[in-house]
Amino acid sequence: MKSKAVLTQTEVQQILNAARTEAQNNQWAVTIAIVDDGGHPLALERLDDCPPVSAYIATEKARTSALGRRESKNYEEMVNGGRPSFLSAPLLICLEGGVPIIIDGQVIGAVGVSGVTAPQDAQVARAGVQSLK
Repeated sequence: MKSKAVLTQTEVQQILNAARTEAQNNQWAVTIAIVDDGGHPLALERLDDCPPVSAYIATEKARTSALGRRESKNYEEMVNGGRPSFLSAPLLICLEGGVPIIIDGQVIGAVGVSGVTAPQDAQVARAGVQSLK
């Protein structure tokens, strides 16, 4: 039987704080979503002046990353590389900005960010994930 880490509210808050700090340091209005390994929401924060739709997009980016066990950017690259069938996959947002949380080689959750450019969204998400290391 395998054992794996599980996100607690302590880690969720640490991730959220680090991601928020990265966004605010760059003056980016974003939404930050954190999900568990099954894609279920653990936290959501929409910063001032961020459009409401970003809450949906950030959550789906995080869910895509958790369930796919990879960055959501990989799906965007597949679609742009000539595999548009990925656009019809359930629960998938093929946009950069979802980053898995990997501990001891296992995905235990993910962070999704929406509100600025795709690389900037990913930068904020990575800052959150990296706060655990």
